[in-house]
Parts: sequence; C-alpha cells; structure tokens
Amino acid sequence: MGFSSQPLSGNSAESRLSASGRPLSRNWLAIIAFIWAGQAVSMFTSYAASFAAVWYVTETTGSAILLSVMSICAYLPQGVLSPYGGVIADRYNRKAVIIAADMAVGLVSLALGVLILLDDVSIAAIMLMVIARSVGQAFHGPAMMAAMPMLVPEKHLLRINTLDMMLMSVAGIVSPALGIMLYEGVGFHAVMFLDFAGAVFACLALAKAAIPSIHKEAGACEKRHPLVEMKEGWSALRVNRGLFLLIVLITLGMVSFGPMGSLYPLMTYDHFGGDGFMAAVAEATFAGGLFVGSLIIMAWGGGKRLALLLAASCVAFGILAAASGLLSPSMFWVFAVLCAAMGMVCAWFNGPTVTLVQRNVPEEKMGRALGFVTAAMGLASPVGIALGGMAAEAIGVASFFVVDGVICAIIGVVLYLPKSVRALDEPSAE
Repeated sequence: MGFSSQPLSGNSAESRLSASGRPLSRNWLAIIAFIWAGQAVSMFTSYAASFAAVWYVTETTGSAILLSVMSICAYLPQGVLSPYGGVIADRYNRKAVIIAADMAVGLVSLALGVLILLDDVSIAAIMLMVIARSVGQAFHGPAMMAAMPMLVPEKHLLRINTLDMMLMSVAGIVSPALGIMLYEGVGFHAVMFLDFAGAVFACLALAKAAIPSIHKEAGACEKRHPLVEMKEGWSALRVNRGLFLLIVLITLGMVSFGPMGSLYPLMTYDHFGGDGFMAAVAEATFAGGLFVGSLIIMAWGGGKRLALLLAASCVAFGILAAASGLLSPSMFWVFAVLCAAMGMVCAWFNGPTVTLVQRNVPEEKMGRALGFVTAAMGLASPVGIALGGMAAEAIGVASFFVVDGVICAIIGVVLYLPKSVRALDEPSAE
C-alpha cells in the first residue's frame, strides 16, 4: 500500500516542510513507521489486557453492573482530564509526555500481574487498572495527535491520522483472541506482563524521534495556572467559527452514534433471534469494514474537502443504520453486510476531524485544542450510550436503529450547511 503516486521526497519547498511548517527530516517516513510500529504493538497488548480484564470480571462476578462501571471507568477519566492533558502536551516535550503516559500504564499492568501471581488480585485492583488506562490516554492522545504535524508533510497528514483508526480496527479483531488465548492457556498474569512489554517496546520505538518542545521554543518559562492555558486552547477553537461549529455538531453526532456499538449484540439477539456466533459475526464485519475504510483513506488521501467527507460519512452511516432497523428478522446476513458498510464509513470520520483541527489551530496551542476535542468526543459516547439504552428499551432496538439513523443523517446534512464550515475546505483547494 503506497501513500501516494507523488514522491515522498523532492526539491519543492512543500516537500521539505512538515505540516506545521518545520524542516522535514529526509527519512520522515521511516521515523513515522518506527513510531507507529511501537504504538501498534502497545495497542494490541493493551486491547488484549483490557479484554482479559473484562473476561475476568465476567467470569468471577457475572455482574452487569460491574461491567457497566468498568465502561464508565474507561471513558470518564479520559473525557474529564483530556483538556489538562492538552496543557501538558503544549507545556512540555510531547515525546516525553507520550513515553511517560505509556510507561505509567505499563507499570500499572506489571503491578497487577504481580498481584495476580501472588493471588492477591481484586475487582478493585482491576478497576484501578482501567482508570489508569483512561488517565494515561488523556495525556497520551493529545500529545500524540499534536506531535504528528511536526513530523509529517501536509499532503500525508490525514493518512497518518487514519493509522490510529486502522490499528484500532485490527486490534479489535485480533486482540480479544490473543487475550483469551493467554488467559486460558498461561494465566491472567501473562496478559498483564505482555502489556507491560508492549509499553516498553512503544517507548523504545519513540525514543529516537526528535519532537520539539513548543513551550521552550516560545521562551515561556513561567508556569501559568492550567486553567489559563486551557482557556487558550478553548479560544483557539472558538476563534475559528467554522471549526467550532464543526466540533459542536460532531459532538452531537457522537452522542447519536455512541449507542450503536453497544446495541449491536442486542439487535442481533432481540431482532434477528441470533446467538453468540451471530453477534460475533456482526462485530467482526463492522471491524473489517473499519479496516477497509481506513485502507481506502490511506490510499486515496481523503481529497481536498475534509469537512464534506465528514458530513457525507455521517449521512451514509445514518442511512445504513436506518436501513438496518427496517430489515425483517430473517435478514441477518443483510444486516452483517450493512455492519461492514457502517464500519467503512466510520473510518472516514476521526481522521478528517483531527486533521482539520491540526490545520486550523496554531502549533503552540495544538495540544490544548485537541484535548478539548478529545474530551468532547470522549464524554459524548457514554452520554449517548445512556440515552440510547433508555430509548431502545422504550421503543425497541430495531425502531431505535431507524430513529437514530435518521438523526445521524440529519446531523450530517446540517453539518455542511454553515458557510463557515464549508470554508474549512477552501484553503486546501488548488
């Protein structure tokens, strides 16, 4: 798979500069490949460890309430702390922040593995690990996203941002099998030790990459109150009316989209009368579609109109979701195909969102702005899951798919109506 038919290096001024306007290393692609190889290993081991933890709680307690609490612990700290994580990403060297976050989570997994070996593990310790992962991601995410424009040419920025989605899709397919294989074959502790090893590998892969410290370059040696710096990140989003409207509408879209993932098993079981195998097929086809959609973006590049691509993906997802709710109970395999299509269009969502923020926010405020975006999207999902669960209970899961799909499609249409949002695409036009 190639990034583009255009050369990756050349004599033009554009090819010698990163997306943030910095001198670009001649071997930038090798550096990015090494960084993301480390992140991929860490992501796979983290997903395996998370699945093993969920399975341990399921097997030990069988409590739906505890599993729901685990989901809240996985979402809430990241959503609340991401704006502060953005402050840290702008205040200190972003490479150091990423490494510290990875290692902190890795050490928590190591400690939990030791407790398991000593037969001293508890549900409380499992919950602390889940919270630690969420806290670590609140610092890791903004720093990682803010660092990419320093290392990548403008024309390849969306492709690199899409790597995260592609890796998530592959990890979603492979890692549960890896986690349960180690859990059953070697023991719970082995999955935790593997996660620690994955964190170490990710840190070593990142260690050689030179990522400048924006705070030091700006000469701002005084430590201002974090709330003051957070406000600057918020202002960086507000000053661009189109970008701010886009983020607001995307957040509403995430509230609408959030319940879908959690309701796929119920849709399979309740509407189609399916079993566990059929539920797994629906999940796997969605993840497969996500992977294919990511490959398409990386090969194509997303084109010039990213705001339009975002709107189109919302509309397409809404239509596909509504169509799923209209299927008869005997049409499960059509639903599986629609799941794959929904996964594919979802891959066209996160990468363009991050790329538009990176293109329209000053480099020195990038981490804080992305911290707010991460927080908005992170908090929108659990809110949507709670509201969607109540709505599906009241009107039925199939009817909910229809109603929620229509809402998603409407949000997609409204998203591209404001002139200021459409203007986000204009600077990239040739």
